[in-house]
Amino acid sequence: MKLFTRALLGVSALALLASPALAETITIATVNNGDMIRMQKLAGEFTAQNPDIELEWVTLEENILRQRVTTDVATKGGQYDVMTIGTYEVPIWGSKGWLVSLNDLPASYDVDDILPAIRGGLTVDGELYAAPFYGESSMVMYRKDLMEKAGLTMPEAPTWEFIGEAARAMTDKDNEIYGACFRGKAGWGENMAFLTAMANSFGAKWFDMDWNPQFTGEAWTETLNFYVNLLNDAGPPGASNNGFNENLSLFQTGKCGMWIDATVAASFVTNPNDSQVADQVGFALAPDTGLGKRGNWLWAWSLAIPAGTEKADAAKKFVAWATSKEYLELVAANEGWANVPPGTRTSLYENPEYAKVPFAKMTLESINSADPQNPTIDPVPYVGVQFVAIPEFQGIATSTGQQFSAALAGSISVEEALQNAQNLTEREMKRSGYIK
Repeated sequence: MKLFTRALLGVSALALLASPALAETITIATVNNGDMIRMQKLAGEFTAQNPDIELEWVTLEENILRQRVTTDVATKGGQYDVMTIGTYEVPIWGSKGWLVSLNDLPASYDVDDILPAIRGGLTVDGELYAAPFYGESSMVMYRKDLMEKAGLTMPEAPTWEFIGEAARAMTDKDNEIYGACFRGKAGWGENMAFLTAMANSFGAKWFDMDWNPQFTGEAWTETLNFYVNLLNDAGPPGASNNGFNENLSLFQTGKCGMWIDATVAASFVTNPNDSQVADQVGFALAPDTGLGKRGNWLWAWSLAIPAGTEKADAAKKFVAWATSKEYLELVAANEGWANVPPGTRTSLYENPEYAKVPFAKMTLESINSADPQNPTIDPVPYVGVQFVAIPEFQGIATSTGQQFSAALAGSISVEEALQNAQNLTEREMKRSGYIK
């Protein structure tokens, strides 16, 4: 009897030891924004469907996230099984073999439903290397009441000439109303995101086909002069210090006539709990100069699987779930359609319920008008709309952004800023071996 009891106990102990091993734990590194926090709250739905997979979350501020996942993916450290990365990283890391291809996601995932512009930015040589969680472009957000007061009507697809005219007409500095609120704060993701996208529409480019920098050309000169002159005439005080958050605050408190920035901001400026002008906001496509490109960018926060993981199959199941049509419906059921992650799937914009969201149509049109594979009017050797998808870009664009911010502040001339940008970019491209 004792032997039988011991045998039963032994079997029970083995069963207890074996049961945790049945569940595979995947570690997900993500950014601490609202959409990702919501994903974590709803992830119980995934684990209920996949009881053999447990989730461990590492939630970080954006800059720290970039540092940690970059180190891990470059060394194939295997610390993370799923990573949240941006459109900038995907083509670089994918071409280096640092990411797992997602071309074998199940047919039910419907990869063809991903918006072509977003999918293009996440694809390298025909391989999809990340699945978009939400996407954005940029567009014009404007005060309808101030536009009417100025005696003007905003076209759905304005030119930069009209934007300049309207901004100056809407400006009333005595009453702290400024027609042009654009990013001026230095940074590759701040003023250079805005200016690179703007420059595309003026016919400018970062590099020619031989990787020679192009800042001293006519198109960049025209772009930066237009930008500096308009913000001096119609921008808020201290515009060279203003980034996304500062301009958002100015707009929500009624101090901006027009703000050109991320489409994701539309929900913030139309929310009456946050915005004093929520009922007066209109939307238009980012401006152009008639040359064939609009001044809007393209970005997506996406989920990718590092090549260093040993749990690729489980990671793919999670990525497919979190970026699926079904996930969008889950968010809508819990939070309402206005809070569904935007900008990723064609079917979302065909949904009559989502069509009622006031900024849905313009967001889609803005995303569709951006082409990361052909971002400029002339042919270029790089991919990316508001960035150049090479590892050196972050450093170069941060330094360049400092020069352009100084020109806006009046510390140096536009000509000096462009020449400095040309010199520092040439130096780095030579050091990195792109040019001799």
